[in-house]
Amino acid sequence: MAGNNRRGRGGVKATARRPWGGAMRELVRTNDVVWLSWLQALLSDAGIEAIVLDTHASVLEGSISAIQRRLCVHADDYSRALRTLQDAGELGGAAPGE
Repeated sequence: MAGNNRRGRGGVKATARRPWGGAMRELVRTNDVVWLSWLQALLSDAGIEAIVLDTHASVLEGSISAIQRRLCVHADDYSRALRTLQDAGELGGAAPGE
């Protein structure tokens, strides 16, 4: 069976996963877990793998919301991910950190 013919759940073509050892870029920093989940779904639909960092740290600190979760993508996917979220109306015109 060829690697490019794999099918994931629901018959959707599975993409090859890259190890997270490479450079990552931050897209969003927030405490809104529902919005983070929505952004991950948008990126996933566009074929962009995203990861949420600091999840456990933000849970451990309690309800004071001192540590925000960060949504990150591979550096190679950053421009496309940013454009995807901007096109969906989820980010303003400026890139994060600008």
